Formats: sequence, structure tokens, C-alpha cells
Amino acid sequence: MERPRKFYITTFGCQMNEHDSEVMAGMLLEKGFTAVRERKEADVAIINTCSIRENADKRFFGTLGQLKRRKMENPDFLVCVCGCMMQQQHVIDTIKAKYPWVDIIFGTHNIHQLPQLLENALSEKKKQIEIWPGSSDIVEGLPCKRLHQSKALVNIMFGCNNFCTYCIVPYTRGRERSRKPEEILREVKSLVTDGVKEVMLLGQNVNSYRGEGGVDFAGLIYMLNRVEGLERIRFMTSHPKDLSDRLIQAFIDCEKLCKNIHLPVQSGSSRILKAMNRHYDREQYLTLVDKLRQAVPGITMSTDIIVGFPGETEEDFQETLDLVRRVRYDSAFTFLYSIRKGTPAEKFEEQIPEEIKHQRFNRLVDLVNSISAEKNAEYKDTVQKVLVEGPSKTGSRTFAGRTDGFKLVNFRGAASMTG
Repeated sequence: MERPRKFYITTFGCQMNEHDSEVMAGMLLEKGFTAVRERKEADVAIINTCSIRENADKRFFGTLGQLKRRKMENPDFLVCVCGCMMQQQHVIDTIKAKYPWVDIIFGTHNIHQLPQLLENALSEKKKQIEIWPGSSDIVEGLPCKRLHQSKALVNIMFGCNNFCTYCIVPYTRGRERSRKPEEILREVKSLVTDGVKEVMLLGQNVNSYRGEGGVDFAGLIYMLNRVEGLERIRFMTSHPKDLSDRLIQAFIDCEKLCKNIHLPVQSGSSRILKAMNRHYDREQYLTLVDKLRQAVPGITMSTDIIVGFPGETEEDFQETLDLVRRVRYDSAFTFLYSIRKGTPAEKFEEQIPEEIKHQRFNRLVDLVNSISAEKNAEYKDTVQKVLVEGPSKTGSRTFAGRTDGFKLVNFRGAASMTG
């Protein structure tokens, strides 16, 4: 009898990609494959790619290069690449030309085909390339192998209609498609039965969720708040242009909705926000922050900020620093602008020199970190309730968990506390 094939998945990018990898693992386990802890033990290496930033591209091609020797030593070793980068023709052309040892290429719209593509590659002994340009369908009921026993990622929608000028996601993930509210409810109830205490609702822009029967995103939160046994609800990512008063009210009414929000601003300059096609200006964003803080005193906030967008002057950058000082984020994901092939901003003139980008980036990070440290210091000598995730990354004797406000806490504990 043939021994079970072993697989290892490398994931780049956001929580959506992380969840896609969980689904791929679930499908392979269902087909009799076994997961291994290190890529060197695997018969099948899967790389789930991200196209948001140039750095992820470089890491992907670096990883791909490392697999060449394995393939030469063992022709039966299978290399699969998937995810957002595969929805770009120039990437597929590069792989075909420079990385001929890749066996399977598929995209973001047909993850459910992975078991079949593997079967085809094994039986036909030839390359499998299956990219769908888009999809209006949502495949429900796929198995999933969660990374955590007590918390789960739940996609509520796919795709994006926003077309920010710097972003490739609408081209790689397609147009917005919302899942049926009853399908989301069914999945969450099933997760709770399996021991899940906390769900993170995912979408490129959850605020534009539109379920059947006129259920909007706030309506979905109210529905999930009634699920017995569920203790926490979170969501990512929230576009400021669509954040409704009803959603702000849900923070007050729904005790399970965590008092934390990730609200990407990208820039503190209205001029740059317009060039980014973000559909709000600086003042509208600050008004939203005020509304949230009035409704939910103590709400924790994180954001995304891009430094060095084409045409960004020192004055524009100072506006970003000023906005950070005013909002006082608990944390921020900060990025150097990188040109994404196929986006409008690729052709914008006034690209900022790398040296200036890095210098501004360092100033921003210093400010964000100092505010973050001040905000974290406020928790000193307080007692916080955390959901214990398991051993911390800092060492085997400590455990990790997050507060309602998404603060990561490391503490002495025991394995029995997990969940």
C-alpha cells in the first residue's frame, strides 16, 4: 500500500491568505495526505503567495529558488504555487521561463481544485496550470484545518471594488462577492460546537458586506452576537468610507463584539488620499475616530500607513505624523510604497526616491512605537482577561493570549489553560 504523501504550506500575506491555507490543509487531510512541520520533510510543497508588496514578491521567488535542488534530487517532489501573485500573467510567464521545476500553478478563485490538480500531476506526470480570471460563485462547505483550536478565521466576502490606485487586490481577488448570512451563521455555529470561542470575520472591506435579504455588515454582527457559546467577534479589514453609524452602534449593543478596530488611513494628507482614490479626506477620517471614541471609550485602534506614495511632499508627510499624534493608535502597520505592476500609481510621475522613503519611514515608525509604548504602559498593574492561545513565541515557559482590545499578553501558565 502506498504511504500517505506529506505536505507543507508556506503562506505569505494577509489573514485571507492564512485562511485559504487552512482550507487547503483541510482538503488535503481529508484526501489522506499528512501535514509535516518542516518543508524538508514534505513530498508536496505549496507556496501561497501575496501580491500586495514588493518584499513578498522577493521572498516568494527566493523560496522558489531554494526548491530547485530538492526537485533535481527527487523528481517525485511536487512544487505547487497559488494565491494572489498567480492572478498576474507576468508572474506566470516568469515562473514558466525561469522556474521550470514548478509542477502546479493555480489562483485565488479555484482553491477547491487543489486535490484534483495534485491527482492530475501525479497520474499524468505533467504540469498543471489552472487560473480562473474571476468567479461569481462561492464554494461552500470546504473542510478547514485551523491554526488555533479556540479561535477561527471566517470569510464573509471575497474580492474588492475599491480600486485604490496603489493596490493590485481588485485585479487578483476579483469583484466583491458576499456569502449568504445563513451560510456564515451555520459555519460559526459549527465552529462553536468544535470549541471555538472567538471568530475573526474577514473581507477586503467587511463594511461593504451585502448579504441576501438586505443583511448589511452591522446586521450580520447582530445575528452572530446571538450565537450561544460564542464569546468574541472581531473583523478585518474596515474601509473608512463605508463605516456606518449602525456599525458604531453595534459596538455599544453587541457585548461579544470586541472593542477594537483596524481602520486603515494610509495617509494623513487629503491631497494624497485623493491621489490614492480612498474616497474620504483627513477631516472625515478624524470625525469617524471621534465618533468611535465617543461611542466606545477605551476602544483600541490600529491602522495601515503607506510612506512615500508618488508626489508625497514633506508637508504631506508632516500631516501624516500629525494625524498619528492626534489619533494615538495602539499599533500601526507601516509600509514603504512599492510600485505594483498593473496599478494606476505605477504610471504616476514624481516617484519618491528610496532614500527619502526610508528616512520618512524611520521617523514614522519611531513615532508609532513611542505612542504604542505609552498606551501599553497604561495597562501596568491592571488585570486583563485574555483568550489563551497556547505557548508564546518568547519561550516554552510562557503562554500567550489577547485581550478584548487585541493586546498580546505573555504570561506564566500551563498548557491546560489553552482555549
